[in-house]
Amino acid sequence: MLNQGEQPTDEKLVSRKAQKFSLWLGMLGMFMMFAALSSGFIVYTASGVDKGIKTLLPDTFIYSTVVIVLSSLTIHLAYKAAQVGNLARQKALLFVTLFLGILFFVLQVHSWEVLASRGVYFVNNNASQSFVYIFTGMHLAHIIAGVIVLITALVGVYKPLPADGNQFRMNLASIFWHFLDLLWIYIYVFLLLNQ
Repeated sequence: MLNQGEQPTDEKLVSRKAQKFSLWLGMLGMFMMFAALSSGFIVYTASGVDKGIKTLLPDTFIYSTVVIVLSSLTIHLAYKAAQVGNLARQKALLFVTLFLGILFFVLQVHSWEVLASRGVYFVNNNASQSFVYIFTGMHLAHIIAGVIVLITALVGVYKPLPADGNQFRMNLASIFWHFLDLLWIYIYVFLLLNQ
């Protein structure tokens, strides 16, 4: 355990570099998975004029986008609060980010309900419509992971972790959350352009 002003050891720095590298590697893998799904979607829809999504995307996708962009802002501000040692502000902003993450999840599930009410189901003869569920479902699985990361960051504030440990944990959490934000924007724009 480090005291407030104490610097991390070389061993701790190596461990943190490895953790950050693992995070970047994981995000690269996630990006490649979504790129492969995008390629599969493009190949499938190019195989015939009847293969498109054939429905408008739910309006809740727009609301989801606004919510996740706001959550990206709040986690950034939480990270900035951690850097200056303002734990009360960091906690409050992490709670707001967590709330927005859960709201995003709820909006996405509601989007599935809207699609189902239009007769667009996961299992059907048009795989393009199934892809909408796959894209959004895979992203939601990562949102669940992101919510766990946010809870872990909150636990670190309540322990409390040493200042450098708190900042490092917040750095990893914010990188991952920003990645989820960008990934959703990519998915939404991709689906919007192919509806």
